[in-house]
Amino acid sequence: MTKGTILSGMRPTGRLHIGHLSVLENWVRLQEEYNCYYAIADWHALTTAYDETEHIKENIKEMLVDWLAAGLDPEKCTIFAQSQVPQHAELHLMFSMSTPLSWLERVPTYKDQVQQLGKMGKDINTYGFLGYPLLQAADILVYRADAVPVGEDQLPHLELTREVARRFNHLYKPVFPEPKALLSKVKLLPGVDGRKMSKSYLNIITLAADQEELKKQVNAMVTDPGRIRKTDPGNPDVCVVDKYQGIYASAEHEDIREQCRKGAIGCVQCKKKLYQLLEEQQSPLRQRRMEVLKRPGYLDEILHEGAIKARKAAQETMEEVRAAVGI
Repeated sequence: MTKGTILSGMRPTGRLHIGHLSVLENWVRLQEEYNCYYAIADWHALTTAYDETEHIKENIKEMLVDWLAAGLDPEKCTIFAQSQVPQHAELHLMFSMSTPLSWLERVPTYKDQVQQLGKMGKDINTYGFLGYPLLQAADILVYRADAVPVGEDQLPHLELTREVARRFNHLYKPVFPEPKALLSKVKLLPGVDGRKMSKSYLNIITLAADQEELKKQVNAMVTDPGRIRKTDPGNPDVCVVDKYQGIYASAEHEDIREQCRKGAIGCVQCKKKLYQLLEEQQSPLRQRRMEVLKRPGYLDEILHEGAIKARKAAQETMEEVRAAVGI
């Protein structure tokens, strides 16, 4: 039985944090079941950071180390940097000739991100940012992927990809499948200060965190501000530590919440327990990172070999696309 094909990727805009781990764990499972292409989407990074490129090469390598530490195996999946496969850009250009402008303007995240980043002084009123969902469509369809792992918030992007495929197949001839969504549940973890986890807020726990950094970030987690003494009744609903315990101490979570409400367990004790749970998760990742970094040239080798494999598959698609269009 022929395996289905999957494309997924991440933008190398900074260190990955533990909020990314559930996505990577899903990718590791999928590499056993599908023909998987995993792209380090450096062109996509330029859509919001076109003027901040000094760390992009470093970020690509750091992201790759995190992927390998999480369990991605280049013998089981194709790992590559998007910019090393020019067929992505060629297919994006081809799609841009026939995709209505209104399709891009209606993407739910477009206006919201323009406004939000505008408040931070970032101007992303650019052709590239408007067209990034179309580049995503090209990323997926250049491998004729028939499935894409996504969260619910990404479904509009995938539906645009399906519409682009449908329109091309109607205008010319059937070349592309309409990829289905593989809905995945992502662990929604807040930053240590309760806000969205973001490197801009300095509130993340990175996948590369050592024991000292991990302990520091757990100790910095916001707890119930109304609780002064250990024996005071607490409100776990306003506690960041509680959100993490709901995931990492799920079997004991309700008992911990009850003890908190009764003042039978203190915030320091809760943080110590959470640190131990996170350290159990982080320690194997840390060890695998060290093993990867001991191999000189290994990262470059993976990206080189991955790009060769990706270009071969993408070129086969583009030959059919050119023939269909008649150029």
